[in-house]
Amino acid sequence: MRTTLTLDPDVALQLKRRMAEEKSPMKRVVNEALRVGLCRKSEKPPAKFKVKTFPMKLRPGIDPDKLNQLADELETLEILRKLHL
Repeated sequence: MRTTLTLDPDVALQLKRRMAEEKSPMKRVVNEALRVGLCRKSEKPPAKFKVKTFPMKLRPGIDPDKLNQLADELETLEILRKLHL
C-alpha cells in the first residue's frame, strides 16, 4: 500500500538514525517499527498493582500530634553533633 505519512520532527530524527545504524531503507525501518508497535497493543495489560495497608501503630509514649516536634528535636541534635566534630 502506498501512502503519505507526516512524521513529527523527533520521530523523523529517530528514523534517520535507525536507517543509518542498520544501513536499511526507510521502508524496511518504518515497517519493522510499525510491526513492533502494533504487536504491543495486543499484549495483555499488566496486572493491577494493589497496595496492602496496615494500621499505624505508634510505640507507647509517642504522641502523633507532636511528630513535627520530634522531627525538629532530632534535626537539632544532628546539627549539634555535626558542629562538634
